[in-house]
Amino acid sequence: MGYVDAEVPRGAEVPRRTEVPRRANRSAVLAHVLAQGSATRTVLGRETGLSPATVSRIVEQLLAEGLLSETNGAPGSGRGRRATPVTIETERTVVCGVDLGGSNVRIVVADLAAKPLMTTTVPTPTGCDAEELGRWLADLILDTVGDQRPLLDAVAVGLPGAVGQDDRSVSNAPNLRQVEQADFLRMVERRLGMGVDIDNDSNYALLGELRFGAARDAQTAVMFTVGAGLGAGVALDRRLFHGRTGLVGEFGHLPAGPLGTSLEQLVSGPGILARARELRLPFDNPADVFHSSDPRLAPVKQQIEQALLIILTAAVVAYEPDVIILGGGISRGLEPGLERINQRLREIVPTTATVQSTELGDLAGAFGAVVAALHTTYRRLGLDELHLAHVPHREALAGFAPHADH
Repeated sequence: MGYVDAEVPRGAEVPRRTEVPRRANRSAVLAHVLAQGSATRTVLGRETGLSPATVSRIVEQLLAEGLLSETNGAPGSGRGRRATPVTIETERTVVCGVDLGGSNVRIVVADLAAKPLMTTTVPTPTGCDAEELGRWLADLILDTVGDQRPLLDAVAVGLPGAVGQDDRSVSNAPNLRQVEQADFLRMVERRLGMGVDIDNDSNYALLGELRFGAARDAQTAVMFTVGAGLGAGVALDRRLFHGRTGLVGEFGHLPAGPLGTSLEQLVSGPGILARARELRLPFDNPADVFHSSDPRLAPVKQQIEQALLIILTAAVVAYEPDVIILGGGISRGLEPGLERINQRLREIVPTTATVQSTELGDLAGAFGAVVAALHTTYRRLGLDELHLAHVPHREALAGFAPHADH
C-alpha cells in the first residue's frame, strides 16, 4: 500500500511514510473484529490480506491498549499456537443514540459493539422554549446513561428537520420549531460537556436499517418516515447521502397535489385528519382512518396511496434503490396494502426495488443514532472512513425485540 500525499495543516506534524499503511492496517484489523464480533489471527490474516506477522503485531498492540481481549481458543490442527479468538472489549465505552420527535423522545444506550444496554421512550415537552428543551434533553440523556456516565464517549441526536452539513443549521422542523434555534444545540452540548452529532431523524432511521434491519443487504436504499410529517433518508453505496442543506430525498415538498398541495400534506397525519374532518368524520388518530371501513373514506385512502406512489416513483427514478423502507406511525396503516403498492409502482416505472416496512420499528432512528455515535468513537480509535460502512456488527441486536409505540 503506497503513501498518499495530502495537504497538511500548517504547524501540524507530517506523518512518516510508514505511518499511513500502519494506520490503514490497524484500521482493517480492528474493523474486521467489530464487523464480525470476534476472529482468530488466522481469519484476520485471510480476510485482510495481511501477513501473519503484521496481524500478530497489530493484535498485540490492540490487546495492550485494552481494545481487544482474548477468549479461550480451540486447539490448532497442527503444532502451532491455539486458535485464540479476539473480541472487542465492549465495557470500556458507551454511546447514546437519541431520536427527538415532535411527540416522543427515544433513547438507546449501547456498548462499544452496539449491544443495547438500556432504552427509554418519553413524551416530548413541546411547550418549552429552545433553551429549556435543550436542558431537558441533556438531563434526560444523563439520567438514562446513569452510572455509565464516566464511560460516555459520544452522543448523536436525530432531529425532525433538515440539517446542514456545513454549519449544522436546522430548518424545516414545523413539528418542533425549537430545534431550529441555535440555543437548543448549544444548551445540549453545554449541559453534557461534550460535542453532539446531529442529523435528520430519517437519515438516522435509515442508518439503523442499513446496519441492523431491512436494508442490511442493500447497497442503495431510501427510507421515508411518515408520521406527523414526511422525512426521507438516502444511502448510496451504504453511505448516507446528505447534500449541502439536508434536503436530499425530501420529495414531500413537491407541489403535486390538488391546487399545488404538497405531497407531505397528503400523506402525513395532520393532512389525513384534516381531510377526514372535511367529511365530518372527526378522527383523533390518523391510523384510525386506515382501519375504518366507512365508504366515505375511500377517496381519502386513494389520494394517500396516489401521493405515496408519486413519492416512491420519484425515489426510484432519482436513485434506483435496492429497497425503499417505510417507517413512522402512518406507515403501519399502509402495511396491509404494501403488496398492491409494490405492484402499482412496477406498473408505473420498471424497478426491482421492493417497498417494505421497517424492521426496527419506532426505535430505528435511535439505533441509527447509536451507529452514528459509534462511528465517532471508532474514528477516535483509528478506523478509516472506508471501514465505517461495515461496522458495527450487523447481529448486535440479536435477541433484542424492537417495539412499536401505540
